[in-house]
Amino acid sequence: MILPVYTYGQPVLRKVAQDIPIDYPELQELIKNMFETNTASEGIGLAAPQIGKSIRVVIIDLDAISDHLPEYKGFRHAFINAHILETDDSETETMEEGCLSLPGLHENVTRAKRIHVRYLDENFQEHDEWVDGYLARVMQHEFDHIEGKLFIDHISPFRKQMIQGKLKAFMQGRFKCAYKVKPIKR
Repeated sequence: MILPVYTYGQPVLRKVAQDIPIDYPELQELIKNMFETNTASEGIGLAAPQIGKSIRVVIIDLDAISDHLPEYKGFRHAFINAHILETDDSETETMEEGCLSLPGLHENVTRAKRIHVRYLDENFQEHDEWVDGYLARVMQHEFDHIEGKLFIDHISPFRKQMIQGKLKAFMQGRFKCAYKVKPIKR
């Protein structure tokens, strides 16, 4: 089932999400719906707060961009109770990012190229690993959502000032979007 994506201004996007128990009701159905929603929205990742649930569940689908990054062919994974334990800031990279919760907005964001993460996969197997490259960037973006952060929190105050009109438009529900969304109520 394709779910609406919550857009900028929705309070759930600013809450720190909670870990869930392994017997969380209908978790596999939720993950399936998140993948369907992500595909319908032409995204590469989706966090549960973006569909209105303040829980630590993230899906990442890099298969969608495997034409450009063939090393991610078939990469479709869920990350449950995910946490970034450490970032290796010795090497950073600045790239343009966008977000399904901020449709049409793109800004340059500097992130660590390598991170240490812990999470459960969809089979509840625990992983504790260092991740690098493009996947590390996507994980940081998506895991920010479960920490109540958005990519715009990583841009300079000057750039943030420059996009105030767009952020205000999101708050007022004045934006166009090709996928199903749940804007803030006016």
